[in-house]
Amino acid sequence: MTETGPASTRLPMVMTGAALFPRDEIVSGWRQWAVLAALFLVSLISQIDRILPFILAEAIRSDLDLSDTQIGLITGVAFAICYSLLSLPLARAADRGSPRLVLVACVLGWSVMTALGGLAAGFLFLAFTRLGVAFGEAGAVPSGHAIIARKIAPDRRGLAIGIFSVGIPLGTMVGFAAGGALADALGWRPVLIGAGALGVLIGLFALLALGPTPTIRHSGDARPFLEESLTLLSSRAFRWLFIGAVGLGFAAAPFYAFSAPFLIRTHGFTAGEVGLSFGLLQGALGIVGAVAGGRGFDRAVRAGTGRLLGVPAAALLVASVCTVAALFAPAGWMAIALCVPAMFAFAFLMPWCFGAAHLVAGQGRQAMASSLLMIGSGLFGPSLGPLLVGLISDTATACEIPNGLGLGLLIVPLASVITAAVLLIANQRVREALSR
Repeated sequence: MTETGPASTRLPMVMTGAALFPRDEIVSGWRQWAVLAALFLVSLISQIDRILPFILAEAIRSDLDLSDTQIGLITGVAFAICYSLLSLPLARAADRGSPRLVLVACVLGWSVMTALGGLAAGFLFLAFTRLGVAFGEAGAVPSGHAIIARKIAPDRRGLAIGIFSVGIPLGTMVGFAAGGALADALGWRPVLIGAGALGVLIGLFALLALGPTPTIRHSGDARPFLEESLTLLSSRAFRWLFIGAVGLGFAAAPFYAFSAPFLIRTHGFTAGEVGLSFGLLQGALGIVGAVAGGRGFDRAVRAGTGRLLGVPAAALLVASVCTVAALFAPAGWMAIALCVPAMFAFAFLMPWCFGAAHLVAGQGRQAMASSLLMIGSGLFGPSLGPLLVGLISDTATACEIPNGLGLGLLIVPLASVITAAVLLIANQRVREALSR
């Protein structure tokens, strides 16, 4: 693989690999902001639909008589395996076809499955609907990043990725706050059905706002997507980014899956109280983190030093120390406050990692690069992390050990420290790649 740096994106027309990108697809003015607004709303509803089972977990568990292990399976394995593995073919379709059509089809698909989840009468049907949501959401990030690469000017792509990523913390905030309040008032089923209906409306808006994304031209030597994925992973820089994504999945997935149940059980909050306090903080800090991360990445690229990952690694180290303290804090307000650095760090990291991966991959492979990082962050950690936390919690409870869920959540700071170390190694490898 030829590892390309930012200079290649300044040409009027760029040929890298098999793809030829005309610069007349770049949009500006109100069209640029319409594209970013549509992508932001897609990211927002994607995260809302993903986060709702976390804040609704206690109500679902009680209504359907599920165990913590089954909740871990629904929020972890059932979602993550389908979400991660399907991202590769959907990324290939976005890179080589119309990313707009891929994105809209995915939004409509996962929205319908979210609504069907509100009709679940047992574990198997609910798990099936989560697989359907994962199928649709698997294409959101790769196709969104492909649209950014084709429609946003190179010197603003870090900020664009940051705006796209803002939907994650804001969706978490809305999902926790509104989801918790509505669940207390109406029950968990109407919440899922309503979220699905909202997603359908956003999908239709995106179809209109994104504008045409014509199929790009390719030379005749296009390789199968698995072969192209292996080519990307053969780069040492990209390989360390992928390992860092794996570590991030083990840190973030259990944090989001079990923070609400931990605060409810350990400190006596209601779902509405957790949704309001934890959700609002997560949204605010996540928005600040995503935008700051995007702007910081753009500045680092313009500086030309190649030092792209040291700052987010430091943020993860601070988050790990504070998270340990949060799990053993004597008061609920203190536990929530000590979760703030993790809320910030997880959002802050994304524009840096995705942006660095796009630079290493080069034009025509951005969606594939995003997809591979999604597999790293979305398959192993979300599949195993919540499940391990659930198993540790159930085991501790059976043995009458207090704060069993808190003990299980120690996976979060441990994974954060490991991820920070990996990012420091990746920082050096990326700098070497971009200097060639």
